[in-house]
Amino acid sequence: MAQPHKSFLDWLGEHLFSCPFKTHFGIDCPGCGLQRSVLALFRGDLIASFKFYPATIPLIFLVIFTIVHLKVDFKFGAQLIKIVFAGVAVIILINYIYKIYTHQFI
Repeated sequence: MAQPHKSFLDWLGEHLFSCPFKTHFGIDCPGCGLQRSVLALFRGDLIASFKFYPATIPLIFLVIFTIVHLKVDFKFGAQLIKIVFAGVAVIILINYIYKIYTHQFI
């Protein structure tokens, strides 16, 4: 019996980069979960994406907005980028503290 054909996302999910921080220290780094979150987002699973890494969607918005701002030069673009960047940093920090406190390493 032939094996079912795997999608590119399935293949990618089996070949994610390992975290050197986790390899050496045994705990997640603040970025752990981002790859799986982006993969879940590509699959259309927003809930799983958020659970893996809550900052993914705001981070993607930040990158896209920054690229557009570099081309269009919005009046308050630079200020908005700074605010969203700070918000993303806070989300990452809160998520990391929560994971450490509850020992919920994925």
